[in-house]
Amino acid sequence: MSSLNQIRDVLAETAKDKTVIVCIGNTLKSDDGAAIALYEKLVGQISAGLINAGTVPESYIQRIAKMSPACVLLIDAVDFGGSPGEVKVFAAEQIPEVASSTHVMSLRFFADMLRQQSEAKILLAGIQPEKLSLGMKLSDSVSNSITELADLCVRLFGFDTARDPQ
Repeated sequence: MSSLNQIRDVLAETAKDKTVIVCIGNTLKSDDGAAIALYEKLVGQISAGLINAGTVPESYIQRIAKMSPACVLLIDAVDFGGSPGEVKVFAAEQIPEVASSTHVMSLRFFADMLRQQSEAKILLAGIQPEKLSLGMKLSDSVSNSITELADLCVRLFGFDTARDPQ
């Protein structure tokens, strides 16, 4: 994952605060299920709030707001024109310029709704899909990125108090 250093640096900042990670995706559309695969790897492994929002993230706005996070990290398969499996972090304001998601509600609208309910910083970790066809198997490039991203999240948000993002 070529952008791991950028992601590590951005997420290391959020790890200092109360963070909620919201995994968005559809496991029936190949790489669109990337964030859900990440969710499954992180359950029970991190202290950050963790939500499997599936294809209806808007259903979780109140729940997220009640958690009073300082940062909300949205994770979704996003076609931003990168290499398959590339992960890139975007500020909420950048989402309409770069993101093309497969869900009914746009990620930008979802981020805006979250900001109305919470004062949290909103970030998007977009995972460049290789394929979005029907099927439940992730491409190898996306699967490898999910493994690396899960390892990074465990290092940053794990239950231990000494976090080492290296």
